[in-house]
Amino acid sequence: MPMAEPVSRVAATYVRLLYDYLQAQDIDPERLLGASPPVDQHFVPLPEWQAMLTRVQAMEGRPALGLRIAAGIGPRHFGVVGYAALACATLADALLRMERYHVSVYDVNPAVVRHVSEGISIEWGVSRGRPGALVDETAIASLVQLARDMTGRYWPVAEVSFVNPRPDDVRPYEDFFGGVVRFGEPMTRLLISPEALALPLRKSDPALLALMDQQAEQLLARVAAVPAEVEAWRRTLVVLIREGRPSLADLARAHHVSARSLQRRLAERGLGFQRLLDDTRQHLAEAYLREPGLELAEIALLLGFSEQSAFTRAFRQWTGLAPAQWRKQARASAGTGASTGALQGPLP
Repeated sequence: MPMAEPVSRVAATYVRLLYDYLQAQDIDPERLLGASPPVDQHFVPLPEWQAMLTRVQAMEGRPALGLRIAAGIGPRHFGVVGYAALACATLADALLRMERYHVSVYDVNPAVVRHVSEGISIEWGVSRGRPGALVDETAIASLVQLARDMTGRYWPVAEVSFVNPRPDDVRPYEDFFGGVVRFGEPMTRLLISPEALALPLRKSDPALLALMDQQAEQLLARVAAVPAEVEAWRRTLVVLIREGRPSLADLARAHHVSARSLQRRLAERGLGFQRLLDDTRQHLAEAYLREPGLELAEIALLLGFSEQSAFTRAFRQWTGLAPAQWRKQARASAGTGASTGALQGPLP
């Protein structure tokens, strides 16, 4: 049998950006578009998103709707991908992390990030169709605005290309992006300069990392009492996992010791670094799997895995179950009050 065509879709958190935009205009979004996606709904099919944008465009009758919608973007509209990106050191690191997991937010045409002499080029082809100007412009403007928000400053995009026809007035696009804007091109493309890529990300608002911090605290509270030194290592690992650098060298650096010294101290506790990392990741994974609003791809991101398949293999080694199976059993057990999962024992 031929394989089914992938279904294009966008994240429900991303769709709520449109509802926020309408509310800011003193327009009742539910009267115009219907009820907002429920909290436990992760995706909205692309045709529904297209219809929403078309309805708002018809009501307003003004060009460049996507640029106005994007003005209100924040990390929360990109779900955990936005929060995880904010934990990166520079805009370049954040864009690379967002590109890796962008399908959990915007699953239309796949994105490809290329390092070029002029900076970084982010490209979207048309292999899964052309969703139209409203969809494309909202997506690209939202990504740019989010990147600017994360750096806490405005910076011009070196070049933007759209596959859609040139609008009657290109000035709003030139004003928004601040660089060359092209239309009728073979692919959608963003070119970001090295100067912008090197900008550090702002981390002054701790609420932006509340989701991961809350889960980490719940993890540490649930785990049985361990020696203070082991607990300190685990707490640091939680942060390193979130930042995508859970290595022995980084853990040792964070505790101001050499990697060899840390290995020796772990061995004195009957531990190895990999066991400490796996145990911490497993307990975090189980906490995230109990959250119905998190997709497996997002959980893989939160745990620092490069791919969902790598997370699935690791979780099966830890528990004997695939993540989806464990989640199903956990939900069933929660309904009966039984304990769930094949948990490892606490660390010594």
